[in-house]
Amino acid sequence: MPIAAAVKNSLFSSSMIRKMFEEGIQLKKLYGADKVFDFSLGNPDVDPPEAFHNVLVKLATEDEKGSHGYMPNAGFPFVREALAKKISREQNVEVDASHVIMAAGAAGGLNTVFKAICNPGDEVIVSRPFFMEYRAYAANNQVKLVEVDAAEDFNLDLNAIEAALSEKTAAVLINSPNNPTGKVYPASLLAGLSSLLAGHGKKTGRFPYLVSDEPYREIAYNVDVPPFLCCYNESIVVSSYSKNLSLPGERIGYIAVNPAISGKDDVVNGLIYCARVLGFVNAPALMQRIVAALTEASVDVSVYAKRRDAFMKVLDEAGIPYVIPEGAFYMFCKVPAKKDGEKGTDAEFVEHLKKSLILGVPGTGFAKPDWLRFAYCVDEKIINASADAFKQAMEGW
Repeated sequence: MPIAAAVKNSLFSSSMIRKMFEEGIQLKKLYGADKVFDFSLGNPDVDPPEAFHNVLVKLATEDEKGSHGYMPNAGFPFVREALAKKISREQNVEVDASHVIMAAGAAGGLNTVFKAICNPGDEVIVSRPFFMEYRAYAANNQVKLVEVDAAEDFNLDLNAIEAALSEKTAAVLINSPNNPTGKVYPASLLAGLSSLLAGHGKKTGRFPYLVSDEPYREIAYNVDVPPFLCCYNESIVVSSYSKNLSLPGERIGYIAVNPAISGKDDVVNGLIYCARVLGFVNAPALMQRIVAALTEASVDVSVYAKRRDAFMKVLDEAGIPYVIPEGAFYMFCKVPAKKDGEKGTDAEFVEHLKKSLILGVPGTGFAKPDWLRFAYCVDEKIINASADAFKQAMEGW
């Protein structure tokens, strides 16, 4: 029997990030890991903070009876309580445990949110470029992802979002600091977007949710990431500990709802139910207990700041234009003109870079052709060592 047609079609155009990452594994086997400059996958190589290891060892040694069993689907009550305090500080709104649902990472959280708030045929608006898996998350829930262009500086284009709003709009999804651009949306834009959605709600009777995907909130460079939940009543935050604690493989995150959200009990209970029936059941028990003890901990962001500066120097010397990232750990670069003046595509440039053993991801995968993304969550030695390879690649472009 054949697999589902939708799945087969998705396999053909599946994640370019993963494709490039897997190619990198093969190239490293052929040429040696130190000769391949793999900037494809946003897989943090910075170790979790020392406090993580201390808590992990402590909990493993204690191994209290029942600590690996089921708990309420929303998570351990004491964990939700601890995270509510952290979220209240970050979001400038008083959140208690009843507003927090533990999730299997931000991906699990977003799928849970879409299932809970969307009917089949509903629309979710997103600004491009965006993390490519959003399309899959929407499709999982029979939702149409409505893609609008960002402004020229990659901030939100409120006029474009307003033009895309309709009676089918269930939510607007934002991501700040942004993957792939590193853009941090300023408070003024969040306020403008909130006013826009409130006005749309008054006009149509349906107030779209404003959903923020925030795994990079704590990785920002000399810029404040403004609070989000306090901007708009119908708001939901989804986050994870994949980046700020370097725990992507542990799949631990959370969903937090604005305490003033309409029908709060239905929303929260719906989220809990959807997490269960989607098969997550509950977030990993051990990781819940660990993050509850680490609400003040984070990786050393200065390491990423140094890498960003080193990468900008490499790109400047090679003559590749880019957007200066304000957060996250990605360089979003414009495909440079060829030596003969002809224009090349992002796919062509990525293939050309591979000849110099440099791996990046075409911007087409982020719904932004003619650009490409490099992830600089790699050792600074690799970034510095790539300088000659980038220059060589540009000489032959």
